[in-house]
Amino acid sequence: PPPHVLFPLGNVGGRVRQFKKAIEAGGTIDVSVRTMLCPSCNKKVPFPSCPDCGERTVPVGRCSRHGLVGASERCPICGEELVFYDTQTLDLKEMYNHALKSLGEPSPESLKGVIGLISAHKVPERIEKGILRAKHELVVFKDGTIRYDMTDMPLTHFTPNEIGTPVESLRELGYTHDIYGNALTEGEQLLELKVQDIVVSYDCGNHMLRIAAFVDDLLDEFYGMEPYYRLSSRDDLIGQLVIGLAPHTSAGVLGRIIGFTRASVGYAHPFFHAAKRRNCDGDEDCVILLMDALLNFSRWYLPDKRGGKMDAPLVLSTRIDPHDIDSESHNLETSDRYPLEFYLATERFAAPRDVLNYVDIVKKRLGTPTQYNGFGYTHETSDIAVGPENSAYKLLETMMDKMDAQLKLAKKLRCVDEQDVAERILKSHFIPDLLGNLREFSKQGVRCVKCNSKYRRPPLLGVCPKCGGNLVLMVHEGSVRKYLAASMKLADEYGVSDYTKQRIEIIMSDISEVFENYATRQKELFEFM
Repeated sequence: PPPHVLFPLGNVGGRVRQFKKAIEAGGTIDVSVRTMLCPSCNKKVPFPSCPDCGERTVPVGRCSRHGLVGASERCPICGEELVFYDTQTLDLKEMYNHALKSLGEPSPESLKGVIGLISAHKVPERIEKGILRAKHELVVFKDGTIRYDMTDMPLTHFTPNEIGTPVESLRELGYTHDIYGNALTEGEQLLELKVQDIVVSYDCGNHMLRIAAFVDDLLDEFYGMEPYYRLSSRDDLIGQLVIGLAPHTSAGVLGRIIGFTRASVGYAHPFFHAAKRRNCDGDEDCVILLMDALLNFSRWYLPDKRGGKMDAPLVLSTRIDPHDIDSESHNLETSDRYPLEFYLATERFAAPRDVLNYVDIVKKRLGTPTQYNGFGYTHETSDIAVGPENSAYKLLETMMDKMDAQLKLAKKLRCVDEQDVAERILKSHFIPDLLGNLREFSKQGVRCVKCNSKYRRPPLLGVCPKCGGNLVLMVHEGSVRKYLAASMKLADEYGVSDYTKQRIEIIMSDISEVFENYATRQKELFEFM
């Protein structure tokens, strides 16, 4: 489950890694954590600063032959590479009570940690951060930050009324004139979106408000500093800075919240999405409140494995240069009308490159004063959030519901071949899933239902060697058969190719051989006739 703090509890916290359960189990835990020494009280602690005296601690490396020897990378005696973490016995009850006392906060109803640390040096977070996150009903990501995920939507123009922001506030943010050069005085005037401004959903605004309250409590109660945000309502977030970050990347982009929308999306300029390495086609990205990232992000928390540095703001772009972003955004049209020659060219099916003279695009503006603004558009809309406020993919519960809705829409659209859609669903989704799940079933391990420990093979004891809990398979028959019935139905109803049908039949035969025991199968009387 999502944790409140990156602090290891091992198996004593149960499946949900509850501090309360770990404390009730005895109050002490044996976990692998960073080895740090306080130079003042000579106490070994896992944190960068001593919880007792506040002194900065120093790392102490361990040599397999000579024990704790110092802070250098190699042992000064034998030259062996040192390891800066060790299995330590921690008095969790004392640490937890100390954290509560230092904050002046009551014990939260639920506080969840992690089973173990997966970073190279196994540096844990301070428990105080988890207590404050739990207070504000927030969970932490693997790098110490709090995120909010949103679906990308491109936007270049808006009115103050559409985003619910007062005209006075927008003028303070630099929106002094509308697209026609008139001074901004009314909520219906049309404005051009600045390339690093974003409009987020109401729900995102509420989430960010809780994060801001958490950051203020952290500054005040933990760091002993003045609160930074001091926000009382969602509207107070207008003008605040965030980091936009896409999955599988390590570069964040600085953005500014200027308003809110009822749609469950994140509106931003195509340049902003492209700077995140996105192409504005409905991808899902996240935003991080800037002060949260500056205070709580650390490379020390990132996983020590391939891809461990993905999804983390290792670098931050503070200014978007159109030259440096994906060239796909350079094809953005900026014309406010199409000339007659353009329509005539469509009748002869002209290639896009042959009609560039008739259409203004960003590429033609690069390096000029108009590369950021002065963009036109060709069609009006009454409201940027008109239409569905939530993606049907979120509203429909099961994959079958999603598939049925997709095929019903394919039947209604004359430009779509529903048979081809069904074939693509089978080839790219259902069949690979069936084969993959069957393969995983054949080489799976077992899992403890109590402590969630995983084993490649069932232990001879028949129970979990760590806690004595019951063991269950990690891949079940139901997950293997999950899409089999749907695949057969899809193939029959939409007349897919014989090759695809035969592939499904072979998979069905393979699954039957694995799960059906013909020797013990109950038979009907007529089978003996």
